[in-house]
Amino acid sequence: MGKRYFCDYCDRSFQDNLHNRKKHLNGVQHLRAKRAWYDLFRDAAAILQEEQTKKPCRKFLQTGQCDFGSNCRFSHMTEQDLEKLSAQVQGEQRSKELQQEGADVPPGTIEDWLERRAKRLSTAQSN
Repeated sequence: MGKRYFCDYCDRSFQDNLHNRKKHLNGVQHLRAKRAWYDLFRDAAAILQEEQTKKPCRKFLQTGQCDFGSNCRFSHMTEQDLEKLSAQVQGEQRSKELQQEGADVPPGTIEDWLERRAKRLSTAQSN
């Protein structure tokens, strides 16, 4: 049957040859899946900066859904979401400043970390 190539981003495999691999790696589905994967690891400051430059998506605000999903060029965040994200960024900046000053910062509990992770994953899946 020959060698097979498995793409971790797209969670699919296909016959591995130069033509098929090149076609897949340059495909829209692969590029979207790859972008979504790397977006999971962006810091809150970068997300906030990007979302503040976008205009709100009218379709998403009216119906709660957008045909473009995470590929929409408009923002799907509400004012409350932006405020929460801004507070998170400020909190991260304060903790970095405290660490640079040498103050002992409690690392937080595992429950806090799991809660933040669940929120990140749910927002990534909704987009």
